[in-house]
Amino acid sequence: MSDAAAVPEDLNPHHIARAQFDRAIPYVDNVDGWEGIAEWLFEPERVVKLSLPVVMDDGRVRVFHGYRVLHNTARGPGKGGIRFYPTVDEDEVKALATWMTWKCAVASIPFGGAKGGVQCDPTKMSVGEKRRVTRRFIASLGNDIGPHTDIPAPDMYTDAETMAWVYDTYQMMHPHAANLGVVTGKPLDLGGIPGRGTATAQGLAYVLERLLSLSEVPGLASVAGSRVAVQGFGNAGRHAAFILRGLGARVVAVGDVGGGAAREDGLDLEAVEAHLKATGSVVGTPGTLCLDARGPLEVECDILVPAALENQITLENAERVKARLVIEAANGPTTPGADRILCERGIVVAPDILANAGGVVVSYFEWVQNLDNEQWDEHVVQERLRVKMQRATDGVVKTYHHLREHYDEYRERWRQAAPGDPDPVFPDLRIAATATAVGRCWTAVDQRGVWP
Repeated sequence: MSDAAAVPEDLNPHHIARAQFDRAIPYVDNVDGWEGIAEWLFEPERVVKLSLPVVMDDGRVRVFHGYRVLHNTARGPGKGGIRFYPTVDEDEVKALATWMTWKCAVASIPFGGAKGGVQCDPTKMSVGEKRRVTRRFIASLGNDIGPHTDIPAPDMYTDAETMAWVYDTYQMMHPHAANLGVVTGKPLDLGGIPGRGTATAQGLAYVLERLLSLSEVPGLASVAGSRVAVQGFGNAGRHAAFILRGLGARVVAVGDVGGGAAREDGLDLEAVEAHLKATGSVVGTPGTLCLDARGPLEVECDILVPAALENQITLENAERVKARLVIEAANGPTTPGADRILCERGIVVAPDILANAGGVVVSYFEWVQNLDNEQWDEHVVQERLRVKMQRATDGVVKTYHHLREHYDEYRERWRQAAPGDPDPVFPDLRIAATATAVGRCWTAVDQRGVWP
């Protein structure tokens, strides 16, 4: 057992984001007066908390709790999804907004991070109830969102239909203006963009192919012939499974909130999907081994794709991961303690702020399309996505090797800047990606200066 496993684990997502930030700060160049700058770069600019009274189908009024966090606008307006989930709280939304800032910076798109959520269980709500919650949430946010201020998108249990309600609500409150750019992930007939539904998974595939072509994963040269396990069979996980199978991989396990299904020779994904539609879960797909919800994380494979919630690979189970590469389709699935264990075991982790940035990249394309009153063809979207993701991967890998080669210099500099603090953690891809992102945000802040 790794020494890291003896450390009590803090699973608060905002605290985890801070730990990741603190690990990266020693590697950010030209940050003078780093303590004050660190607070400026990490703390959110705005946190909105809302009480949302909604009339339910039975005529009763129920109050939901909603949140919208704008993390950082140094590089552009806020960008980030809206999730509907029972456990949504302020710290989760702050963490997700923080990761969005870094994700946009890594992908080199001119947005800052934002995120929103409503504490509710959409699986127990009618379409009408979900629509009324959405409209009340957007109406209550008022001018806190806007095409040049803060642009929402889909997230957990929200989709193109939900975004259509977001757009319509905002348009009713801001008539006589071109408002299509207020939200992305819309239906195609409302200014949506081809390829948005598969963008997160497709972007992940481009990152994966680039990492392998650069020989960054020992013992794994190609997606073709590899064994893949996917935890989470929602939008990102389902599409990732099909896309990676199309590249020649054998998908040996998938999972959802109810459990998992595994087959050593490879799953029939169409049969898994049919079983999911018929029963509500992948568990029990004929001819498969039943797993619990975290079971796919421990299946022997080459490529593990966490595509569910935060805090799935932790100190408790990191020793049991049997992959060569963990590539994160979810946000925050691996805790800092688990990162250390995986690194010590030689397992490469492609971090969320790089691996799943395809969604926000294509959202950016949609926003540009809306502002220019254009409609892009899907082949244009895919080619531009491929270029963006490959460049982002190249940048993170270059930083990763630079930091490792010059670790002694960074350590000595940090000892002088922060005497008494622990030495910097030896860099992995997450530290390299976060240092890249924070460095770009700091450059923007430094160039703009402090107003007034």
